[in-house]
Amino acid sequence: MYPNASMTGLKAARRLAKRALRQRERAFLAEGPQAVSEALASGARVTGLFVTGPASARHAALVRAAADAGVDVQVVSGEVMSELAQTVTPQGLLAVCDYVDVPLGHVAKAGTRLVALLANVRDPGNAGTVLRTADAAGADGVVFTDASVDPYNGKCVRASAGSLFHVDLVRGGSPAHVVPALTAAGFSVLAADAHGELDLDERIDSGALAGPTAWLFGSEAHGLSAELADLAQARVRVPIHGRAESLNLAAAAAVCLYASARAQQSTRS
Repeated sequence: MYPNASMTGLKAARRLAKRALRQRERAFLAEGPQAVSEALASGARVTGLFVTGPASARHAALVRAAADAGVDVQVVSGEVMSELAQTVTPQGLLAVCDYVDVPLGHVAKAGTRLVALLANVRDPGNAGTVLRTADAAGADGVVFTDASVDPYNGKCVRASAGSLFHVDLVRGGSPAHVVPALTAAGFSVLAADAHGELDLDERIDSGALAGPTAWLFGSEAHGLSAELADLAQARVRVPIHGRAESLNLAAAAAVCLYASARAQQSTRS
């Protein structure tokens, strides 16, 4: 049996719903068996695990693995779990994890090949989906610049489906600082822009995506400002072959990141 949650532990966990308090504690909440499993497997520091009775039975092996790893496991009611998880249908498992972000130098260096750079991306679901997509495409890192959503936002963590623990995550810094650092490390920085002067298909066919590439993505509503787009070496548009006006952020990021991943894999084979 695992002990019932203490009021002190619950109060500390509730505070992590607020960005300022997450930053102060350098800790965040990761909900669901996938996130908890990936957190433990990645070696991230997990300090606590809240679990409902039914979830403890459904995921007994995972809860036992957490306890064996020294994680403080505490049982809570469904009502308390709903409050902590801030979802309509919580999954019954919620881990308290230390921040996992790394300095920019971890990705802005020789040897890394593919990076996603988020500038003014505000929707946490979209940001988490881009993070998950970057992981699936084999990207080395994802950079959340200052004006973007907090990657430790609960919705962003859920949307990442555990990928938060797989790629190098860089948090903070202005695009005006990050882009030159990536350029100096040998990256070609490309702005994903619906009105870009270059066509993605042409970039693929010419082999221009085979080298280290950092994709710069802008906000969901307005894309990249002219000032941000000008930081990149080129602006690249995803061709629209049908009648859709454009792609949303997550879809455009998937197309661009996979185009680079395929080009880079071809040069290695």
